[in-house]
Amino acid sequence: MEFETQLLHGSDQLLLGLMIFVIMFGMGSSLTTDDFRMVARRPRGVLIGFLSQFGLMPFIAWSLAHLLDLPPGFAIALILIGCLPGGTTSNMFTYFSRGSVALSIAMTTASTLAALIMMPLLLEVYTPEFTRQISQSLAERPGQEFVIPTGNIIGSLVLVLVPVAGGMVLRSRSRAWAKTAEDTAGFMAIIVILFLLGTAFIRHGRLFLQTPAEVYIASICVGLIGFLFGYWLARLLGVMPLFQRAISLETGIQNGPAAFAIILLSFSEPIQSQMLWLAILYSTFIVVTSSFVTLWFRRTGREDWEVYRNTLIHNRLFGEEYVTRYPEGFIPERIAGDPSQGASPSQKRR
Repeated sequence: MEFETQLLHGSDQLLLGLMIFVIMFGMGSSLTTDDFRMVARRPRGVLIGFLSQFGLMPFIAWSLAHLLDLPPGFAIALILIGCLPGGTTSNMFTYFSRGSVALSIAMTTASTLAALIMMPLLLEVYTPEFTRQISQSLAERPGQEFVIPTGNIIGSLVLVLVPVAGGMVLRSRSRAWAKTAEDTAGFMAIIVILFLLGTAFIRHGRLFLQTPAEVYIASICVGLIGFLFGYWLARLLGVMPLFQRAISLETGIQNGPAAFAIILLSFSEPIQSQMLWLAILYSTFIVVTSSFVTLWFRRTGREDWEVYRNTLIHNRLFGEEYVTRYPEGFIPERIAGDPSQGASPSQKRR
């Protein structure tokens, strides 16, 4: 699938860049230095999340690209999305799904920093065959050879982290303004998706019909499979349901605005528009699929969430050593050994 013209014009790219800056600034406004300390206090959950984020997701994306026989431009975009860190959207969905928001924030923080090293390495591992295909298609142009612009990607990630750091500085000085920036970022994320979809529809109306079915399937399934594998990995490794839901959502929800920034700053035509289009589709569908997964988690996790909150309240009222007594068979079996799910050592039953 070839694009006859650029998906976004120069003015569109500038406007998108400003929107991305606002979103990443808002993401930083939701973080504090305590979130970094939390990473050290909860190493097991963060390590499992790291394995899901940078172990499972790139492999899932690479496998889908092969199974669906995606054109190389779309394949590289899908793998790039699989290598991205998580975003603050996952923190919001974790909250509504009755998951551990603290772990979700810790994972977002850790994966954002780790991406500076992991993302270029993973792209070098998973994309060579697709870069060769693009180079072969450019063979008729003398001196043309496509390579993954590793240096540009690292530079793009650093630039993306600058507004995040600025948001953290704002949070340290004014929580009220930081909350405003955080709320604005959530609203702006929706505006970005609508802006990109609207631009594509107005200027490239036939694009929605011309896009191959396998591209739609890939953009939907990479997140869904990430949710599934992240959940079962966490469950197999024995973490509590509260953390299983957080790890699942953090695995499947990648940082869409960072994808837009990296593609615009690091890649050029003839593949930039292809990559950007797949990133737009992913960012659109992940909101829909995340909503359904969150509703499911919210329903299935109601009992263990209520027990978790109840035991925390008891310990706050009666002291850290207080042990809550429940009627036999009342506590769901999955958390019977630790009703507080790690939040209070005194509540452990075995």
